[in-house]
Amino acid sequence: MQTVAKEGAPLPFGPFILERRIAVGGSAEVFLARPRQGNKPAPQLVIKRLSRARGNVQDFEALSREAELHRAVQHPNVVNVFGAGMVGNEPYLAMEYVPGVDLHRLLRLSASDNRTLPTEVAAFIARSVAEALHAVHSARDRHGKALDITHGDVSPSNIYLSLAGQVKLGDFGIARAARGPDDAAKSPQSGEGLKGKAGYLAPEQLKGGPIDQRCDIFSLGVVLGEMLIGEKVFSGSGQLATLLSNREADIGPLRRISEQLPAPLYRACTRALETEPPRRFPDAKAFAEGLAGTGDPKKAQAALAEWVAWARDSSLFARQFERRVRHSSGINWATPTGAMSDATEHASSSVRRAGVVTHAGVTFSTLLELAATGHLGLDDEVSLLGAPFQRVDAVPELARYLAPSTANTTTQLFGPGVPDFTAALRDTPMLDVLARMRSRRESGALFVSRARSEGSEERKDIYVDKGRLIHVAASDRDDLLGQYLLRLKLITRTELDLALGQLRSYDGRLGEALVGLGLAERAAVSRAVRNLARDRVASVCGWREGQAQLYRGSAPANVDVPLDLDLTVPMMAGAIHTLARGEALSVVTLVPGRRHEDARTPEERGSAPSSLLDLLDVVVAGEVLLSDASQALIDRGKARERVVSERETHAAVMVAVALEWLRSR
Repeated sequence: MQTVAKEGAPLPFGPFILERRIAVGGSAEVFLARPRQGNKPAPQLVIKRLSRARGNVQDFEALSREAELHRAVQHPNVVNVFGAGMVGNEPYLAMEYVPGVDLHRLLRLSASDNRTLPTEVAAFIARSVAEALHAVHSARDRHGKALDITHGDVSPSNIYLSLAGQVKLGDFGIARAARGPDDAAKSPQSGEGLKGKAGYLAPEQLKGGPIDQRCDIFSLGVVLGEMLIGEKVFSGSGQLATLLSNREADIGPLRRISEQLPAPLYRACTRALETEPPRRFPDAKAFAEGLAGTGDPKKAQAALAEWVAWARDSSLFARQFERRVRHSSGINWATPTGAMSDATEHASSSVRRAGVVTHAGVTFSTLLELAATGHLGLDDEVSLLGAPFQRVDAVPELARYLAPSTANTTTQLFGPGVPDFTAALRDTPMLDVLARMRSRRESGALFVSRARSEGSEERKDIYVDKGRLIHVAASDRDDLLGQYLLRLKLITRTELDLALGQLRSYDGRLGEALVGLGLAERAAVSRAVRNLARDRVASVCGWREGQAQLYRGSAPANVDVPLDLDLTVPMMAGAIHTLARGEALSVVTLVPGRRHEDARTPEERGSAPSSLLDLLDVVVAGEVLLSDASQALIDRGKARERVVSERETHAAVMVAVALEWLRSR
């Protein structure tokens, strides 16, 4: 029989009453609580509780260490820890409650509403966190010995903003100390792996170099940069791509708006983001001093308080959230502009977990709160406003907007590590690299990069699945879908500007914005995305410098339109592109190659272009002159009423040789 869980009922827990759960992780839950009696240590507080059923020895040790490190730091900009204890078999941590929102939620809502934090507010937040880090880094034990604490997880979800405009740094879950309280010096433990959040780690963490407190300075620089530009400083087409971007510390997005920022603020941010630690601020105090004079602190705090009140408005969050759910689920009720309709608010939604309905008949606002407070997991199923049940991860916008647990230890990451395959393009042409991906039915991310003259990096992220192209992302902002559609004259500049103005309302997906606003047909956008992916891959076929690195098993994220394209399609386009640049084809005669017989099977032929398959049939046995093979392809094209140029026939030869279907003499 299916049961429905009751949410919100107060729960006694030792000396506390747990009023409601505000976050949940793999082995811990976080509750808003109050004392059973009196108002000490505070009228409201946060309880982080570990469960014996879900936790392990390492989790309990981590909670104990977190409590020790937290208690060693006393500063107005650091979340206060009241103590730790046990209730039955469950350890807990009692912490200060900061009424407001975390910076992650504020930035997320601001982006959704096409707003960017004022520079003086961003500087105030960064300066407050820098002062908190100075207290963390200089903390001492009760004997006066320096603990040398590194926070290790300075990121928006661990920066808490109060309704009074206060800023507090929290979550010491992965913090490390060179010395433990009252202990001898400790050496870093090997084999611990990489912990933190992708996009906020210092390059030396990702490169396996020595780590010290300057990692926190870099992370805070990333947070400051994100506040200033209104988007991630380091991002990518997936977690691995983000880590690689993070590792190279290419701050192009920040440089592009440098002239729009106060010079002292830009200098402070870029110094914190230096790739080499000695070039950064020597300590957090110096960083805070570098941010001095970037605005009136009192005015900035008052402005921040207004932003926090705005972001804490759950009805606003609901409206933003609802818009994304509508786009992903196809629900199209008429709703008054700027407000949820009564029908939507009272429509029935449900949540199902492992076949059991855990929440039934909830309003949209309640569903929102379940997502925002960590009650929904990717494996859960939801019935959105009466629609059929589907997994949360099948609704991209809903899955993406699940709030992370902002008070739990950050999960362990795996760094970029060593690629499964690397090729220097000066020695191995890109056509050969792609041929390898196809013939070996590779799956993963192929990162192709080269250095620009000014020192930055140009990169294409090519994702394949069983040898087929499924997604391509580019680091060059000139290589974007909008510019591509303009070149094809599928949209006008005015239409593009309109779509870009509403982009954040469509979660950054230009294709969805164009379709949703009625500016383009979905089929036309899908074709354009397919052709853009083809041309992006084709462009790297002309690179003579740089490298290609394959990371097996890596998948893309935030895909506008998924692809399923035979790799020979962009390979042909790349060969044509290469020939168009004047490069000659050094082939006189053709004979069957090592994989000629394999290529006659349907699995190997796949959905390759017709001219490539025709060439395979023309060179059946023995030796065929290039000129004869080329003419045969042109004649076959005419028979199908299709014009085949000589350049296309030569491109087919280049691809067939790369695939080892043919070889030249």
